This record gives sequence, C-alpha cells and structure tokens, in this order.
Amino acid sequence: MDVYGLIGNPVGHSLSPPMHEAGYEALGLDARYVTFEPPADSGAEAIEAAATLGVDGLNVTIPFKQDVLDAVDPAPLAERIGAVNTVDFDGGTPTGYNTDAVGAVRALEHHDVSLSGTAVVVGAGGAGRAVAFGLADEGLSVRIANRTESKADALADEVPDASGHGLDSLPNLLADADVLVNCTSVGMEEDTTPVPADALHGDLAVLDAVYTPIETRLLQDAAAAGATTVDGAWMLLYQGVEAFERWTGEDAPVDRMNDQLRDHL
Repeated sequence: MDVYGLIGNPVGHSLSPPMHEAGYEALGLDARYVTFEPPADSGAEAIEAAATLGVDGLNVTIPFKQDVLDAVDPAPLAERIGAVNTVDFDGGTPTGYNTDAVGAVRALEHHDVSLSGTAVVVGAGGAGRAVAFGLADEGLSVRIANRTESKADALADEVPDASGHGLDSLPNLLADADVLVNCTSVGMEEDTTPVPADALHGDLAVLDAVYTPIETRLLQDAAAAGATTVDGAWMLLYQGVEAFERWTGEDAPVDRMNDQLRDHL
C-alpha cells in the first residue's frame, strides 16, 4: 500500500483527505491519505521522519511551507517562490514542489481563460508569491497590489515583468487588466472584498483563492460586472490534482475529486 498525507498544524479542517482518497478509489489504487500534526517548529524533522517511515508523498501546509525547504531538494519553481507544499519521496533526497502556482493556472485554464495580457494579483504573502510567479511564467505581465506597498515592491523585484502597488491603485490597475486573482484572506467567512466593485468589468477573469464561502463578495461583484468568475475551490482542487499526478504517475480523476471536495465544503 502507498501512503500519502499532509503535515500541518492544525490539519483537522483539511479537505485534502477526502479529495485524494476519492481519487485513489476511482482508479482502484492501493493507497491511503493520512494527516500528521507535528509541533509547529519541527517541519524539517517531520520530513525526515516520513522518509524513514516509508511515506511516499506529503502535502505541506501552514506553518511548514518554508521550514521544510531545508529538508528537501526544491524544484526550481518552489525555490523561487520560497515555499514547498508537496514532497515526493521517490528515491534519494525528497523533492519539494509548489503546486499552488500550478493550481491557479489550471483553475483558470479549466474556465477557458486566456493566459495572456495583464494580471493583477492582490496580496504579497505566500499565496500571492506562488500565483505571481505562476502567472508570470505563463507570460502575463503581473501587477501586485498589497496593503503594505513595500512588500508588493519587494515581490515584484523577484517576479519577471512585474510591478508593485498599494491597494489604492486597484481601480487604475484593473482598468485594462485581463485577469484578477485575490490571494488575501479578505472575504473569508465574511461579506467583504479587497477590490472596489466599480473597478471590475466584463473583460476580466476573476479568481478568488478564498473558498469559504464558495461565492465570496468579490465573486458576486465580478459576476454582476459580467466578468468570468472562478471560485477558490478550483485552485484547491488543481493544486491537489498536480500532487496526485506527481505521486501516482496517473491522470487524476478530476471530476470525482472535485465532487468529493465540494461535498465537504
């Protein structure tokens, strides 16, 4: 039996176990997905312990995405982002990947969004870093808007063809933008949005990384403006799909994994 799982603290809220196990069941794989909750300061030690135990793959969540870099051989994108959320133990030193960037790209592609032109990324934290690099690698010009403008500037210095801005610049930035991605927690469990509704327009594709609630105020405002909307569960799904396919070498049963994920939201 292959064993995959998740390390984080806490992990009790995670939707990854039902999503991944639905995939194993659909393909008839002899595999299980389990959760581990090591102490908050022991991410690297947890990777070493998992390798010793023969775990085949791990997802990594808060607070360990940066800590585990010292215990893995990071893939180039993960190294640039500075965070790992997927580890493959297939021989030798564990390899660390960041599938958040791919998750955002595949979520947009699933909704037939053309990945060209200009993207506005709101937030310069962990998710913002991953999405900014992912969209830049697809060839988009990336404008990063953050509450603390200096953090947006610092990230923009690392990302190709990017610029940093404060949140007050959003109306101007969005006027001719093609893609908008909210990578902040604004709107989570509350009816608020980081983006003025009157800055949205029908030529935008809007992805909100927040998935609780599934239809955030930002997405409601975007739909009202005629924009293409992509809820955060799609990004969550596709980062998991990317990990699933790396670990198993199989095409993930995306529909089955999506159904199970949404059943648990």
